[in-house]
Amino acid sequence: MRTGTIISLGASAVLGVGALLVAKVWLPHAAQGSPSAKAPAPAEATVPVVVASGAIPYGGKLDASHLVLAHLPQGAVPQGAYSSIEQVTSQNGGAPVAVVAISAREPILPTKVSGAGAKPTLSAMITEGMRAYTIGISDTSGGGGHILPSDRVDVVLTREVPLPQKVRDDCGGCKRYVTNVVIQNVRILGMDLNADPSSTQPVLAHTATLEVSMADAQRLSLAAQAGSLSLALRRTGQGEVDPVRPMGVRDLGPLDTPMAPHAAGLRSVSHASRAKPAAAAARHSIIVVNGDARSAVDVPSERGL
Repeated sequence: MRTGTIISLGASAVLGVGALLVAKVWLPHAAQGSPSAKAPAPAEATVPVVVASGAIPYGGKLDASHLVLAHLPQGAVPQGAYSSIEQVTSQNGGAPVAVVAISAREPILPTKVSGAGAKPTLSAMITEGMRAYTIGISDTSGGGGHILPSDRVDVVLTREVPLPQKVRDDCGGCKRYVTNVVIQNVRILGMDLNADPSSTQPVLAHTATLEVSMADAQRLSLAAQAGSLSLALRRTGQGEVDPVRPMGVRDLGPLDTPMAPHAAGLRSVSHASRAKPAAAAARHSIIVVNGDARSAVDVPSERGL
């Protein structure tokens, strides 16, 4: 019995060692050859991008203390992004300033900063190929103070249309007005001297500076001479250009209003008096006796009857 037990234990030990060798040598090769085995994905290449280390307000200077490098996937890098802090700060004339508010970790782009050493002037905010054109407004034509920089508006012109002299004489010097939409969906660059696109406080302004094309600048110049201009504020994100047509006073409703009964009577009497000649005054005939002669004489009635 003792010898059998020893042999049994030895056989078990040999089988165990064999199982370990099989697991160590054969299983890794089997896993590599398995269709379900996946190779580790290669690491995606990243690109250095200059971002703001913290929030930078409108007009804030972009020195090295406000900038850091972040590594973004190549497909996520915005067009025009800077790849080194020196590209932003080491410009002739000094570091630029922010022409829009920049959030923390937001990439720095040329469209968000001024030229080297520049102030946050309006010219730095104009889109390439566009112009800034200023028009006069009032508290009502300027949106009641609720229009702010970066809002988008339509510009409406109201003007008087000349009438022929005969028409004016017949209607007692009446006037005709027409309104047109001059341009639609234009960006507000500034209201009075405020050009901060992060402004949130409504302020009554007397001028509005719009970002327009050269052709639209000419159109606004003519419109300002032809009549009065007003702004129609658009909803945020609404960029559609709506079909429009000129509108006149007749579009507001019928021009003729019903006359009061007494006025209508006066008008009919007036027309009747002009249309018919005045009736001859009523007269009476009397007989005048002069001796043997008799004659009839007509005399007007005292009461006109």
